[in-house]
Amino acid sequence: MKSGTYSGKPAIDNSTWKAIVARYQQPSTIRACWQIIDTIIPYAALWFLMYISLPVSWWLVIPLAIVAGGLLVRVFIIFHDCGHGSFFKSRAANDAVGFLAGLLTFTPYYHWRWEHAIHHSSAGHLDRRGTGDVWTMTVQEYLESSLAKKFAYRLARNPIVMFIIAPVFLFVVRQRFAFLRAGQRERHSVHMMNLAILGMAIGLAWTFGLWAYLIIQSIILIVAGGAGVWLFYVQHQFEGVYWERGEDWSYVAAALEGSSFYKLPRILQWFSGNIGFHHIHHLSPRIPNYNLEKCHRADPLFQEVKPITLFSSLKSFRFRLWDEPQKRLVGYRRMHQLRHQQKSGQGNRASKKDRHTNKALEQIPFNFLNYEFKSAVFNIRIHCFLLRSITG
Repeated sequence: MKSGTYSGKPAIDNSTWKAIVARYQQPSTIRACWQIIDTIIPYAALWFLMYISLPVSWWLVIPLAIVAGGLLVRVFIIFHDCGHGSFFKSRAANDAVGFLAGLLTFTPYYHWRWEHAIHHSSAGHLDRRGTGDVWTMTVQEYLESSLAKKFAYRLARNPIVMFIIAPVFLFVVRQRFAFLRAGQRERHSVHMMNLAILGMAIGLAWTFGLWAYLIIQSIILIVAGGAGVWLFYVQHQFEGVYWERGEDWSYVAAALEGSSFYKLPRILQWFSGNIGFHHIHHLSPRIPNYNLEKCHRADPLFQEVKPITLFSSLKSFRFRLWDEPQKRLVGYRRMHQLRHQQKSGQGNRASKKDRHTNKALEQIPFNFLNYEFKSAVFNIRIHCFLLRSITG
């Protein structure tokens, strides 16, 4: 692993960037508490407003549920920072708030923290895909896959599945089960969270009514889950993204080139908890979200990272596979081109074999060919003479 290599740039001394980010790794209790006040309390207030609006009209409830879904994205960022131990100075405070935020986002705290740590240690590493990331195949892997696997991959990468169906499945179903290789504490956190979610759901269903609660919760999860998965997708699936194998993989390059700087409008930056500064976050996960922008502006090194705007991020919709020879994300069209080239290559090999045969024939002495031709003509004449003799 090349820790100090920045792909396409001169090598960066580890002590240089570590000294820069260290200034922003100190949590602030005041700022952390304020984020709880301006995020979790309004989220709870929206549930109360939906409760008193429900007897009036669903046309009042649905917009409130959509706004609550946006706030739940910000709640998840608080949960995320607690998992990194960066939100509060106190580990106990991080764990307590992390559990509460995990309850609201339907995510087991310790299990997610373990899984997410794997993501941070393997982001942009082609040999370590598969945990805490978006399923991404190389073009060659796709071409060599079975029809069933190709179908599953295309289904998983379909925008409707990825940003609407998959988020709900992830938070409602998948998070209810622990990975087989997870440790005892991580497994225990899944069971505890399942019980806590069950208790919360029963209480809210009793308060709102079962069907009303299910509709409201579904809207919130679809909005928050879809937005959250989109953010995560764009953070590692964008034009010019970095992927490498083995010893060629670099931690610094994976952060500054393999994680995007998603420059969002201020209101969306607030709802997403500054996670658009994802290059800074991957360089130093110990920086709390409320310090990410300050760190980004602190040094020209970070400002060299090309931003992705809300409009330009839409290009990411077309990315499907990683073209390893060209080192870039491509769509299925590139895959079809490569498959055609491979088939043409097989045809060229067959043509090459024919050319070798023709060349061998060309190397036969001319006199020999002339003799064979004259012999053939003589034999034809003999056969014609005999035929005329027989037929009279």
